[in-house]
Amino acid sequence: MSPIVLWVGGLMLAAAAVLIVARIERGPSMLDRTISLDMLVSIVIAVLALCSGATGRTDLVNVLVVLALIGFVGSVTLARFVAVEPEDEGRILTPEEVRAHDARMRAALAKESKRRVGGREDAMRRAYPEHEDPR
Repeated sequence: MSPIVLWVGGLMLAAAAVLIVARIERGPSMLDRTISLDMLVSIVIAVLALCSGATGRTDLVNVLVVLALIGFVGSVTLARFVAVEPEDEGRILTPEEVRAHDARMRAALAKESKRRVGGREDAMRRAYPEHEDPR
């Protein structure tokens, strides 16, 4: 591998690592930090791949695969624990609560459809006053 490619690739990866460490420090949210840590693992993988290509060592491929798996599992695990769920999301509803919820939904749908139909008829009467509905 050309030394110019190694130097340019190394400098780019170093600059990316510095920017990502700054993002990890600044945050502002836990999600930003999680994504930044995942990107930092990706940069470590890229550095090892660059070293493996430069030296011709094939034994680093196993290390790359393990790091990729650790990065993936770590990101998924952090995302799972950081995710915010509503308090009553996982609760099983009682039959009375299901009936009340269904009744509220039916009432809201009926009100919405009545509003839409009424609005359409008023618009038709305004647009075509000569065609009155015989009802």
